[in-house]
Amino acid sequence: MRLVWQLLAVAAVALVGGQGVAAVDGKPWLTLVVGLATAVVAVLVYGWVVRRTERRPSIEVAKEGAAAGIAWGTLIGVAVFGLLILQLATNGYFDIHGRGSATGAAGLVGYMAAAAVTEELLFRGVLFRIMEERTGTWIAMISTGLLFGAYHLANPDATLWGAAAVAVEAGGMLTAAYIATRNLWVPIGVHFGWNFAAGGIFSTEVSGNGSTQGLLDSSTSGPALITGGDFGPEGSVYAVLFCLLTALVFLWLARRRGHLVPRHDRRPAGTDTATLPR
Repeated sequence: MRLVWQLLAVAAVALVGGQGVAAVDGKPWLTLVVGLATAVVAVLVYGWVVRRTERRPSIEVAKEGAAAGIAWGTLIGVAVFGLLILQLATNGYFDIHGRGSATGAAGLVGYMAAAAVTEELLFRGVLFRIMEERTGTWIAMISTGLLFGAYHLANPDATLWGAAAVAVEAGGMLTAAYIATRNLWVPIGVHFGWNFAAGGIFSTEVSGNGSTQGLLDSSTSGPALITGGDFGPEGSVYAVLFCLLTALVFLWLARRRGHLVPRHDRRPAGTDTATLPR
């Protein structure tokens, strides 16, 4: 039942927050405020429902280390996406025409923050964490990655390949970030950094949701397998490659820290993977 209650609690915040962001569409500063408020409320609700249903401190969203975790994660997300754009630009598939919109980028901060926080709480904080307790790290990673990819099929310009790419990228890089740190701040930061770099900096399509206007006025053209087509650069084979390499680094770190959970693991009732040492 804890899985159901936790999913319902976070999903309710995501739904209400999403409607709020949609209601202020076209008003960047209001989007910034509503999006950030949604992110904060989602974390508070997640912490509350975990404490109530699991009778333990919600240490995966503890205040200690939150700022550093988000900052490092954001830097990693921006850097990995930046490498992807560099690869596309080097091959003539990405062009910068000039400056974009600073106010548009500000609105995307709120929009991307709400999306990153609610999605990480749902898919890594609830689904992966609880599933890992029963199936071990690898099965939980694959299963929740597939669910995350399928979730993106609802986007306007979604494709099967794009959803599959997201399943690998998020199921690998973002889940591995959680496994390595056993907190949600780093994967939230990576998720936000990746999405904001895509829409808020380089003004590309994000997960099949259409183009955005960020800090740069740009255009992408070329084979869909390389550029991602209408789905955006997340559908590029380079994105899959760079995210897999980043995931391997996180998994290497997780192994060194003893954070991988084998399927046959039998922890005492009430023990949670969030209590593993960092």
